[in-house]
Amino acid sequence: MTGLCEGRVVIVTGAGRGLGRAHALAFAAEGAKVVVNDLGATREGDGTSEGPAHDVAAEIRALGGEAVVDGADVADWDQAESLVALAVDSFGRLDVLVNNAGFLRDRMLANMDEAEWDAVIRVHLKGHFAPTRHAMAHWKARAKAGEDVQGRIINTSSGAGILGSVGQGNYSAAKGGIATLTLVESAEFGRYGVTANAIAPAARTRMTEEVFAATMASPEAGAFDEMAPENVSPLVVWLGSVESADVTGRMFEVEAGRIGVADGWQHGPTIDRGERWEPSQVGDAVATLLAAAPAPAPVYGAS
Repeated sequence: MTGLCEGRVVIVTGAGRGLGRAHALAFAAEGAKVVVNDLGATREGDGTSEGPAHDVAAEIRALGGEAVVDGADVADWDQAESLVALAVDSFGRLDVLVNNAGFLRDRMLANMDEAEWDAVIRVHLKGHFAPTRHAMAHWKARAKAGEDVQGRIINTSSGAGILGSVGQGNYSAAKGGIATLTLVESAEFGRYGVTANAIAPAARTRMTEEVFAATMASPEAGAFDEMAPENVSPLVVWLGSVESADVTGRMFEVEAGRIGVADGWQHGPTIDRGERWEPSQVGDAVATLLAAAPAPAPVYGAS
């Protein structure tokens, strides 16, 4: 390892399993001090368990790294504040926040109930905002005190947030919200020395095992495991380093050995009449605009 994040202090939410675990271990391997946050809930967000976070922290310490454990609910305002405080109290400051925690309650929209909608929006969207808001209070105070802050926010969106996913309307809406939240964070936080980027990862985790069961089987011994969560973490670690200071407001798609940059909404073809449209004129104009615009990428799972 190169020590790319030597001495940096990192919070990884949802770090007890899957992508979060891989990120926490990868940061530690590059010299970071890690706050391992995990509520220990099931794939559907039920229950709690201290075990997964403690196991990851123990792995980090066994490799000679430094780690502390936190069991905060990241979508709870006060607990998110305590999470950031733990990093500062334990290691003196915070440098990197990786917002990763989440769960699924998949259902077709016509059958989804209010609780299934609210729970997923809460954990993903508010669970990104609350820790970020408290981390920014820390970074803003340091910047105003004259420090050279090198803060990094890495958010976790999804292909579902970019393109949508059938049967995951709540998750898609939350992840789409995270994508645009990242843009606003980038625009607002740069003056304090903080960057904000997002990833749309594809990997074998508890959250994807049913959706991609046919294509995410473990490889034969010795073969490159394209769907291993560890394939996503090198990008996350680099985004958390001081080397990434000029990269902000971007969405990266990452899977196996591939890294891509996803383009967000752009201003497309326009027709300007110079005066108010008549409803009867709109149809021809829309047909002309759609003929000139690129076709949208299909929603995941759409027939």
